Amino acid sequence: MKRSEINQVIREAKALMQQHCFHLPEFAKFSLVDWETQDLLAQQEVLDARLGWDVTDFNLHDFAKFGLTLFTIRNQSSTNNKPYAEKIMMVKEGQITPMHYHWKKMEDIINRGGGTLVIRLYQRDEQTDLLDEKSDIQVAVDGKQIKVKAGGIVKLKPGQSICLTPLLYHSFWAEGGTVLAGEVSMANDDLTDNRFLEPLGRFSQIEEDEKPIHLLCSDYQHYLMGV
Repeated sequence: MKRSEINQVIREAKALMQQHCFHLPEFAKFSLVDWETQDLLAQQEVLDARLGWDVTDFNLHDFAKFGLTLFTIRNQSSTNNKPYAEKIMMVKEGQITPMHYHWKKMEDIINRGGGTLVIRLYQRDEQTDLLDEKSDIQVAVDGKQIKVKAGGIVKLKPGQSICLTPLLYHSFWAEGGTVLAGEVSMANDDLTDNRFLEPLGRFSQIEEDEKPIHLLCSDYQHYLMGV
């Protein structure tokens, strides 16, 4: 992705959150100059837990079709004992987060406002590690157990949520308008705990055609730590 595209996506996400009266922590507003004037030791939890902005096209180079915009608000790190994480996400209409599961993480995905959040589900085939196209899925929506056919979809209206257990394949997108989606989960590890059905890059390769308005969590090592 081009940095200019990422900057524009972040502007859209901020506008969506303002529309739905969802407020981000102060470090969400930090520019590169702001970060350069910070005491990084005091901000160590933010850096270690990879809190902050995250815009990805999964290196498929078609963000409108395959992409996701996230902000990690809290997460486990070496500087805290938190066993939990929280994210807020912008899911655009027709924009797919590709099919994947998590080895360890259990998560609730919540429609915080906007259109309808659509989630497609499959069990994992234990022999092949691919999609089990025969077995039904038992899943909780707002605490109510429902049964979904293999490859079936669950549609979440604003206020509704679904609990996704480890090893459960899922993909999602928005219908009827952009969705502001929340995620409340066990500790999040985007470096090792994502298993995509097709080999994908979790973080985008960035073409630096302009300066970042806000750093991504994947920018911290390069811009702030000189790695």
